[in-house]
Amino acid sequence: MTENELIERLVEAIEKRVRPPIPLSVALWDIATVAQYLQRDPNSVRERIACLPSFPKAIRLPTGGRRGSHPLYKATEVIAWVEGFRERN
Repeated sequence: MTENELIERLVEAIEKRVRPPIPLSVALWDIATVAQYLQRDPNSVRERIACLPSFPKAIRLPTGGRRGSHPLYKATEVIAWVEGFRERN
C-alpha cells in the first residue's frame, strides 16, 4: 500500500467517525459545555451561575424517570446572556 492510499483510507475512516457540528442556532448545552464556554468549573456554574434569575431558563427533556433529565440550555441564549456583561466605554 502506498502512502497516498494509506492517507485516503485514514481520511475515509475519520469521515465515518466524525459527526457534523450542530449549528449554534439550535445547539443545546449541558452544564459541562456551559462551564467550558464560561471558563469556569462545572460545579460553580451549577451552584452559582445557572441559578441566577437572569440566567437563561433550563430545558428539561422528559426521561420517564423520577428526577427528570439534566438541564440543557440554548447556546445562543447563554452567549447573549454573557454578552450582556460586556463593559461599555
